[in-house]
Amino acid sequence: MTMPSSFAAGSGYPPPIPGARWSLADAPVRPLLLWVRTGAAHVRLDGGPVLRLKAGEGAWIPADGRAERAITTEPGTVAFPLCPHAGVGARGLSELTRFDVPSGWQDWLIQLFNLQVTPFSSRGYSPEAIAELLRRPGSSPPAMAGRDPGPEGFAAPAMPRGRGARAVAEELMRDPALDLTVERWASRVLSSARTLRRDFLADTGLTFERWRLLCRLGAAVEFLAAGYDVDQVAALVGFASRNGLTRAFKGQFGLTPHEFGRELFARPGAGGLTQRAAAARQTDDLIRMMREVDSPAAPEMLPPASTPSHTNDVHVLSWMYRGSGYLDIGDQRYERERGVATWIPAEREHVTGLRENSVSLPLGNASTADLHLTAPLQVRFSPAWDDYLMFCSISARSALRPDDHNPRHILDLFAEQVTAQRALSVPMPTDPRARAVAMECLRRIGEPGGPHAGEPGGTHDDEPGGPHAGESGGTHDADVRAEIHRAFRDETGMTLSRWRYAARMRIARDLLTGGAPPSTVARRIGYAHLPTFSAAFSRFHGLSPREYQEREVADSL
Repeated sequence: MTMPSSFAAGSGYPPPIPGARWSLADAPVRPLLLWVRTGAAHVRLDGGPVLRLKAGEGAWIPADGRAERAITTEPGTVAFPLCPHAGVGARGLSELTRFDVPSGWQDWLIQLFNLQVTPFSSRGYSPEAIAELLRRPGSSPPAMAGRDPGPEGFAAPAMPRGRGARAVAEELMRDPALDLTVERWASRVLSSARTLRRDFLADTGLTFERWRLLCRLGAAVEFLAAGYDVDQVAALVGFASRNGLTRAFKGQFGLTPHEFGRELFARPGAGGLTQRAAAARQTDDLIRMMREVDSPAAPEMLPPASTPSHTNDVHVLSWMYRGSGYLDIGDQRYERERGVATWIPAEREHVTGLRENSVSLPLGNASTADLHLTAPLQVRFSPAWDDYLMFCSISARSALRPDDHNPRHILDLFAEQVTAQRALSVPMPTDPRARAVAMECLRRIGEPGGPHAGEPGGTHDDEPGGPHAGESGGTHDADVRAEIHRAFRDETGMTLSRWRYAARMRIARDLLTGGAPPSTVARRIGYAHLPTFSAAFSRFHGLSPREYQEREVADSL
């Protein structure tokens, strides 16, 4: 069943984009491609001169022999850090190099970032042809006896469920050439080497080393099917030499990489590019462009793609930047249109898909403790938010982020967009001047540092103990002209103060429905003290905030 798009329209204007800096402790040093979409960035290597990049420019930042890498962005800047596969470095440039990015490449670079921070999911070659090749007599070693010789024989191994182990597995799926020890991986995901090893073995039946080997061999199949030679594939998937790849590949599949490639391309329709191989090929084109060897044509966008059916242990927020997609949960399909951000609930089996020429970006995650969610929640952001949401995605999924980056910020931002629109369901005056006051009031409710950020402890007949009971959007009721007060009474049936109270309580209700803790809701709508907010909410709704939230959760089960 297809669910109609159900979302609130994003209101207002995005906050300013702060400056950011690159900071990644205990991370593998890889070559980096930095592209500036808007604003300006500064790059400095080993205390050398500063390279300033403006909008539309990129820089290749080499890794070899570099002890220090300093990258900062100016306020208002959206800069995408792109990490080619570790094996790409040998084909890149040896010095810090600036280059112009043609406009036709820019959306592809956004897409490349998405592919690097989300799991690969679709195949461009024929799995059936490869499966047939690998199941031919004599092709499978004894270790594969009894296994289904279908595509899973050469696909990536099962993913571990433990949070730290899964984060490591997803990173290796994106870049199998990464060669960190288990101890370094554990440090990176805030775990221990013992826990990682235990989770890999318990969840996949494979040791960490065996899992990584199968991950690399699965990637090798993709690159060989895409036409890369054996030496290139060895570097791309993390083998020190072609001999190492050849031994491992033949031990798993009974064929050498050379034999596999030769026989595969002798079969009609067997070749093609997976998303991973396509990204590698297009990175090759980009490097040629940086070298000014030629000017490759802008790459095509991805074909339609979808994830396998899976569950997440956290809520995931995904935003459609270009085109459209869908989210399938059970027999319900939720459409994802351009500009729509969707919270995908945790612990719900689902499939996400993208249609042709479509790009989505992850904006962040929320734990089940931070957000109570049992069904998708959507909001549409206007194109005016594009740069800010890209900045949020970069901050959430890369090491280029503000010094005071707060991962929970995107949760608050999403909630504000939903509640600001839902609050408009309170009766609105039609008089232009009164409506302007009402809209300003809605905009300022809970605004950080705004006129409702404190609580003077006063009381008011219409808003018991409410914050700034005599103000509306930063304007004292006494300063509002009499005809505006009259318009509120005549057109909404409420005084201005009562209307403002009703708007606050409606926003509070929706925040609670979305799973925000009562203490957070109190702060968001301007109450400094939880008991004062609870009394106001109880008087308006007849239930305490906690009772209301518990009832909503029970009704959704």
